[in-house]
Amino acid sequence: MSLALGMVPVADGSDMGGSLRNPSAWNNVVGFRPSRGRVPAVPAEDIFFQQLATEGPMGRTVDDVARLLSTMAGWDDRAPLSLTASLPGADAADPIGCAPGKRVGWLGSIWSGLPLETGIVGMCEAALREFEQMGCSVEPCALEFSREQNWSTWLRLRQFLVGGKLGAIYANPQTRALMKPEAVWEVEHSLSLTGAQLYQASIARSSLYQAFRQLFTRFDYVVAPSAQVFPFDAALHWPSSVAGTAMDTYHRWMEIVTPFTLAGLPVVSMPVGFNESGLPMGMQIAGPAHSDLSVLAIARGYEQASGWPRRRPPMLDQLFGSAQR
Repeated sequence: MSLALGMVPVADGSDMGGSLRNPSAWNNVVGFRPSRGRVPAVPAEDIFFQQLATEGPMGRTVDDVARLLSTMAGWDDRAPLSLTASLPGADAADPIGCAPGKRVGWLGSIWSGLPLETGIVGMCEAALREFEQMGCSVEPCALEFSREQNWSTWLRLRQFLVGGKLGAIYANPQTRALMKPEAVWEVEHSLSLTGAQLYQASIARSSLYQAFRQLFTRFDYVVAPSAQVFPFDAALHWPSSVAGTAMDTYHRWMEIVTPFTLAGLPVVSMPVGFNESGLPMGMQIAGPAHSDLSVLAIARGYEQASGWPRRRPPMLDQLFGSAQR
């Protein structure tokens, strides 16, 4: 929120289940989850296992995001899985990816049964017309990987990581009493995981990566909504239902971000506008592994064509007036 209000120029954060992408969509700013290893994960005691979460930048423009990324990225010998390739500064957002002929695949809700609040798909589809104005082609596409397998893979790998990190806290009755129910749920489910289950989850994750790789033989980028719900009341613990569908876990309402996390792809959330209530939404633009600069490039082209980052929610214009732009 402080970034959206202009109180800070940029911000950074981590993203496992969309914690860079969801807040960006809900605050009309840009959030970038880089390729796994682009930003070194230090200090971290679980370096060789922790491959779902990654640090990344947020900003009000793609240029600002690119500048912060160039500062965050690079090899660090404390992080053996970090990437060695360096990134340029502001030029990282040069719109080289916006040349006519770029192919954009529209994933929609990714899976036909995935619930999204009314208006989200339509707002993203309207934003896709900006790509066509830029000379890109846009076609619907499908990810050849089942929703059930994606979610099962996500649950097991997340439970493994969260359970390992919080296991000692859970084991102490005094500190366990201070844990959130959701954290207790993760740890308790992790205790029943087997090595065979984790191995199969790793195999499935590799299959998901290959499914995306096949998509990228036809498309340069793929696009999906950044969130399944619009911003909700802060007093609400988490959405227990989406579009009339009950959520069976505390994080099921963020399911739409999980395949990009599991595949380790570079993905940026870009604003697409405001619904009738003035609430913001965004869309995810993803590219092949390690194509971070290309993803930022087309994001910058979209930003220039749409002008969305220069627009504010109607409620802020009413509060502060146009002079505060």
